[in-house]
Amino acid sequence: MKYAIVDIETDGGVKITEISIFVFDGEQIIDEFTTLINPGTFIPSYITRLTGITNFMVKDAPRFEEVAKQIYQTTQDCIFVAHNVNFDYGIIGKEFKSLGLTYRRKKLCTVRLSRKLLPGKRSYSLGKLCISEGIEIKERHRARGDAEATVILFKKLLAKDKINDFEVINSFLNPKSREATLPPLLPKEVFDSLSEKHGVYYFWNKEKEVIYVGKANNIKQRVVSHFHDKKKREIEMCLATANITFTETGNELLALLEESAEIKRLFPRFNRAQRRTATNYGLFSYKDRKGVMHLAWNNVKMISQPIMKFYSVAQARSFVEYLCKEFELCPKYCHLQTNVSSCFHYQIKQCKGVCRDEEAIEEYNKRVVEAITSITFETDNFIIKEQGKTENEFSYALVLNGAYEGYGYMNKSDESNNSEVYKQYLKPQKDNQDIRRILNSHLKKNPESIQYIEHKELGSLF
Repeated sequence: MKYAIVDIETDGGVKITEISIFVFDGEQIIDEFTTLINPGTFIPSYITRLTGITNFMVKDAPRFEEVAKQIYQTTQDCIFVAHNVNFDYGIIGKEFKSLGLTYRRKKLCTVRLSRKLLPGKRSYSLGKLCISEGIEIKERHRARGDAEATVILFKKLLAKDKINDFEVINSFLNPKSREATLPPLLPKEVFDSLSEKHGVYYFWNKEKEVIYVGKANNIKQRVVSHFHDKKKREIEMCLATANITFTETGNELLALLEESAEIKRLFPRFNRAQRRTATNYGLFSYKDRKGVMHLAWNNVKMISQPIMKFYSVAQARSFVEYLCKEFELCPKYCHLQTNVSSCFHYQIKQCKGVCRDEEAIEEYNKRVVEAITSITFETDNFIIKEQGKTENEFSYALVLNGAYEGYGYMNKSDESNNSEVYKQYLKPQKDNQDIRRILNSHLKKNPESIQYIEHKELGSLF
């Protein structure tokens, strides 16, 4: 059996700047290929400080397409071995894909092998692992130095596993194992225990911090898709993942609601969307002296009952622009064009002329009401009813007085028309623009899921 032990350096992204391959037959090195590669991109100074590879050094180096054939042939009929194999294998695979070629090899990860065969280490990074095992790295963070050290480490791992007739390595190479596709820090038993139902999942790093929150209709299947994603951010996230936990929700709606709430609570490093929590601006409407309805936005502190809330002025403006276009509203009366007697949109036939007294105010106001109705709930008090986590229960999202209150689960036998009953089982949540978007989208697709309920404020006689 032959092993291609590989290490690459990159530009900090997904372009290779150096590659080193040692072909190892289990006893000795029988071939080597090492070269700098011109990535066709600028190498940032922080990468140069780490690797010592400069833009000048790669200026006259071959591009990947010039060495692709040799890389392919050198690793052919070999098992691809690397420290954090999914990173090196993924980047090389992406380079081949950019040339319209497919690159497939069996894989072994020396991080995962070390965790099995050298248990109890404080760290499984190449540098610290080599120190603990007495392996000298001649040029750290250079492809040849790191690859050569990985050869020595792999030789030690082979010797350890040979005692048990290569039980660990053979199990890793088993196509059903998934060991080769899992992040290096993630125990296989954690992955095996993942649910295949609707829910929310959490990626944790070794410092026990949540670094990503996601939702899925099939948690395990969605988690696997992260492992196969070759985007730089996904690779970085998976390399840092040491544990995964999950919560089943019973349906997609509650998974979406819980995901949004958890992102705002935890601020995970790898979640970009929905992280903002402070909605500082609000949408409102009013009539001027002529009776024309205006749409405008301002600081929420200045508005008693905002129609909708936003995180920024830019977001508020962008949303009003959408309403203006969707319902053929006048930009002048939506405060998108100021200090004008009539709007520019009239000239391009996107305004029906209310600003020129060519459209009846009553007709124009009807469309403004339609626009407002499209983003507000049709009734103030209702639940959105969905399947629960078991056959005997249902789940619900509760809206009272037009505001989202949270969600809960109830036995089907306890179903009621009284809001106080739903409050007893409620997990309180915050109302915000992201939640409104989720609920409105769900109701448009599933209008049958709405169930109107009675609600009386405490202290009310009627």
